[in-house]
Amino acid sequence: MLLPLLAFVFGSIVVGAAVLKFAPGRAVAIDRRLEELTAARDDSDTDQRRSETLISLIKRIGEKAPKTVKEQGALRLRLLQAGFRRPEALAVFFGIRIMFALTLFLLFSTSIITRPNVTIALAGVGVGYVLPGMALARLAKRRAHRIRLSLADALDLMVVSVEAGLGLDQALMRVGSELAFAYPDLSDELRLVNLELRAGKSRSEALRNLADRTGVDDLSSLVTMLIQTDKFGTSVAQSLRVYSETLRTKRRQRAEEAAAKTGVKMVFPLVFCIFPALWVVTIGPAAIKFMTVLFPMIEKSSK
Repeated sequence: MLLPLLAFVFGSIVVGAAVLKFAPGRAVAIDRRLEELTAARDDSDTDQRRSETLISLIKRIGEKAPKTVKEQGALRLRLLQAGFRRPEALAVFFGIRIMFALTLFLLFSTSIITRPNVTIALAGVGVGYVLPGMALARLAKRRAHRIRLSLADALDLMVVSVEAGLGLDQALMRVGSELAFAYPDLSDELRLVNLELRAGKSRSEALRNLADRTGVDDLSSLVTMLIQTDKFGTSVAQSLRVYSETLRTKRRQRAEEAAAKTGVKMVFPLVFCIFPALWVVTIGPAAIKFMTVLFPMIEKSSK
């Protein structure tokens, strides 16, 4: 019994000595960790420089694109509604549109994918010019939907803040900070309203800008209600509470409307996807049996 115990102790001592011998010191471990962090930061800086170079190239192409004042105004508003507020967003969008159209033209006018075809290549130019606008409209619609879903909770929190004694400006600031994690889109818009108020804009102008940037009908109605409340001097808390109840009623009605449309929307998948399979499963064996019995009879009668 003594020999195995001595062997275990000796092995433990040898292993511990080896670990202490070959283990890196604290300074070495810190230097190694700093090198890893520095390398990761260098990689992120390299990726950021590459993205900035690509964006600058796209921006230069977009600045040379022909565009009208009316088109610029509509696209700038759509970019704001999609959440792109940087000054170069419009030029970058035009650059993406031109590069996408030229890319599709090169793909269909050369033998990379299929045989070269000028007609298909010109059609690809049109599709490449239209698709970025459709994608931007889709992004703006999704963002408006997220803001619409978050509006009811924001109103409840705003009612609590106003009834607790905060003013409307402080309530907007509080709601924007509290909803930053759950609803970042609405939180960013409310923070931008606070920045405009600090910059010297009137409350009505800042609220109207909020309605224009989001493009949400419910938020536009809320802005109109707040402006009228501020103008006529009525109770803000009572107005917000009434509008919150109205908004929840509208949300329930929208859900009921979507549920009522489900039956109509299911007709097309049923007709084109499910009914043919059911038809083949139910009628197919009978049709095969009918053909195997009827065709020999026809052949015999013709002979």
